[in-house]
Amino acid sequence: MDFPPIMVLDIAGALIVTAIAVVLIAVSGVTILNVIVFPRLQSRNSHGAPQREHVTVCIPARDESAIIGRTIRELLGQQGVPFDVLLLDDASTDGTAALAVEAANGDARVRVITGQRLPSEAGWFGKNWACWQLAQEAQGALLLFADADVRWQPGSLRALIDESAASKAGLVTCWPTQQTVTWGERMVVPLMALVIYSYLPLPLVVYTSWSPFAAANGQCLLFTREAYDRSGGHQAVRNSIVEDIDLARLVKRAGLRLWMCDGGGLIGCRMYTSWPAVRDGFAKNIIAGYGGTGLMLLGTLFHWLIYLGPWIWLIGGMIEPAWRAPFPFPELPLALIGIGILNRMLSAAATGQRLFDALSMPLAVLLMSRIAAQALYWQARFGGPRWKGRTLTRRP
Repeated sequence: MDFPPIMVLDIAGALIVTAIAVVLIAVSGVTILNVIVFPRLQSRNSHGAPQREHVTVCIPARDESAIIGRTIRELLGQQGVPFDVLLLDDASTDGTAALAVEAANGDARVRVITGQRLPSEAGWFGKNWACWQLAQEAQGALLLFADADVRWQPGSLRALIDESAASKAGLVTCWPTQQTVTWGERMVVPLMALVIYSYLPLPLVVYTSWSPFAAANGQCLLFTREAYDRSGGHQAVRNSIVEDIDLARLVKRAGLRLWMCDGGGLIGCRMYTSWPAVRDGFAKNIIAGYGGTGLMLLGTLFHWLIYLGPWIWLIGGMIEPAWRAPFPFPELPLALIGIGILNRMLSAAATGQRLFDALSMPLAVLLMSRIAAQALYWQARFGGPRWKGRTLTRRP
């Protein structure tokens, strides 16, 4: 039996709209759950607290002169936990090491070491090699790998160590409160929180051993020494662009607990300071984060469908009445648009971002498409993403 072309289009449209609605409702359920149960760092009264284990704060630094002094001073201001700071200067050309030493002002808790040359024959990426060297030098029972641009409010280090002890986790990954200033930062950076809060049910992350349900933020990774050694550490992910996620999966596979928490304003970070920096920073990770070029393209299409599709339907239906059937119009497209914006608002509220920026979700999706295009260009032109003067290509 042949169906008229118009009927076929109506059926296809109905299926697409139904799929979008089901996905958005499911995503909303995960978002609401995570907003309720996601742990947040908070300063606690340390009276009567057990003796905390010594932690070595490991900082890989490459050309971080603009912020390294502030970072060292903020860390040295931490109280209530035994710690030392180990900074590796990764071939900086801007005096990063000297500025770190100056900020330490002779404090014996800070040690600056010079990174060894990247071993070209072993397939290492720069940051992973730097972190591996730091791990070999670190003396603490806990290893905290932190980016140089992470901000440390008073009491933040103690709160993080207490979170580790309370969770009994091999790896605690903290999601710093992201500071966003320029329009590119505001549109794109908060999408990290949207992904975590809307797509990754926290109970499956922290209470199951399933490695696919694993995520981590390389800005702040706190390992027990046992967990780092058992999982293989950065040596096991030496040629991974998303080494934080791969480390989280390895910790789970080793039978250890992975724990995630929100910085709660105590730990913060400003990742990038302009749209070009945002574009290149996210383009570096996007293909690996999706698990390959094909999955990235599918993911891009997915986000176009659920976040741009209802807008296209709404505008198209206003121009062409045939677009309106067979669902209530404009009520349904407006409802789908509202659900998408609400999800973005919920993740923003939970992570200290601007609620108003959620209204720009269609623009954010388009910007992520631009970032995906940048990643594809790098792949075709250089064979891999570019970062800080290096091309990140997998080697045996």
